[in-house]
Amino acid sequence: LGYRENTMYPSNMTVFMPSVLTLIGIPGLESVQCWIGIPFCAMYLIGMIGNSFLLFIIKGEHSFHDPMYIFLAMLAATDIALSTCILPKMLDIFRFHSPEISIDACLLQMGLIHSFQATESGVLLAMALDRYVAICNPLRHATIFSQQLLINLGVGVTLRALILIVPSLLLIKCRFKHYRTTVIFHSYCEHMALVKLAAEDTRVNKTFGLFIAFSILGFYIVFVTLSYIRIFITVFQLPQKEAQLKAFNTFLAFFSFFTHRFDSHIPPYVHILLSNLYLLVPPYLNTIVYGVKTKQIWEQVLKMFLSLTKS
Repeated sequence: LGYRENTMYPSNMTVFMPSVLTLIGIPGLESVQCWIGIPFCAMYLIGMIGNSFLLFIIKGEHSFHDPMYIFLAMLAATDIALSTCILPKMLDIFRFHSPEISIDACLLQMGLIHSFQATESGVLLAMALDRYVAICNPLRHATIFSQQLLINLGVGVTLRALILIVPSLLLIKCRFKHYRTTVIFHSYCEHMALVKLAAEDTRVNKTFGLFIAFSILGFYIVFVTLSYIRIFITVFQLPQKEAQLKAFNTFLAFFSFFTHRFDSHIPPYVHILLSNLYLLVPPYLNTIVYGVKTKQIWEQVLKMFLSLTKS
């Protein structure tokens, strides 16, 4: 409450282009944030080690240089980058009570987080397409997923993220001059959390934010659902672990999205915790679901450890 009292201003007063903003962390749970940071840090370290190991194995083993494993490597790299954009500053808030962040650093963090989110959804779409072709049209899989297509998909996923996210950054940077407060009631810099600070008309920003969310999540859900329905029809058994992970990610994303924009009755700490879980849990789970549960990768890991023990 101290942050609110000291930095919320009367309705007729605004702050002109503040240079520093304050991230609260998890509103309502400030007294236990240092303990919440422990499992978050553990998930981050496990995800970092697991995804780095996954990249090392895929890069070093020539038999893994096919579409499925290349997409898996792209997902691992994106997960490392996404969680690294969030956790260091979050732990700085939770453990060292250092909530200040410059507005430019905040915009950079927001841009990177949402760009990597868009990239991750694009990679998962490409993985769903790869599995769809491999199962439903296996004879043409090698022809369709050529080296050129993989390059085009990689470039397309990156450009899609930039095209969607850069305008939202410019709309905040160029349009907003006056702010009602410099306090962000969140543990990281998020688009709507920043937009809510502005004292000016925010309808354009909110509309564009809705467009981005549905462009990323809406298309992702429709395409992945249709592809897995088709796979289910083909093989009569949906890949359970993969399907559950996608459902979990999607639920957290949509819950976070809609509560941030439309529902003021849900306690802020619930929304913030789910937002944090949405960004930090998938990199941790992807290592297990796509790495440990992939037979060929697990066999390669065992082979490496056996060779190390023999030497």
